[in-house]
Amino acid sequence: MAEKKVKVKTVNIKNKRASFDYLLMDKFTAGIVLTGTEIKSIRAGKASLVDTFCFIHNGEVWVKNMYVAEYSYGSYNNHAARRDRKLLLNRREIQKMQQATKTPGYTIVPTLLFIDENGRAKLDVYLCRGKKEYDKRETLKEKQDRREMDRQIKRY
Repeated sequence: MAEKKVKVKTVNIKNKRASFDYLLMDKFTAGIVLTGTEIKSIRAGKASLVDTFCFIHNGEVWVKNMYVAEYSYGSYNNHAARRDRKLLLNRREIQKMQQATKTPGYTIVPTLLFIDENGRAKLDVYLCRGKKEYDKRETLKEKQDRREMDRQIKRY
């Protein structure tokens, strides 16, 4: 029998600014509590992680300022575009994050919103430390050097 291959459209919404502004330390993959119209908008790729951050309140991790566009075919019960959304993590992971964020300079930043193989929306969240101005310049210099080396290799 011939097996049907279903082509799945991959959704990878990135926060490109996070790796520039922060030194990424520990990675956690979290599920997100969403409504029906939100998951449909995310599957259509209509979401953004610009200026998004996470916070811990009453032992729960929340993502704030994540933009998910209103679903175009939604009715009167469509969702709010920038509401706070709860993240699903293990208790141990939440406690580890809570301990780390007590020290100054550490924060929790989402970097990637994607749909897993089971069709669920997931969010890659990093525990990170803010970079200083000279760290940012160093990162830009390394990026330019890598680009220049790639050009040299392609030339020969």
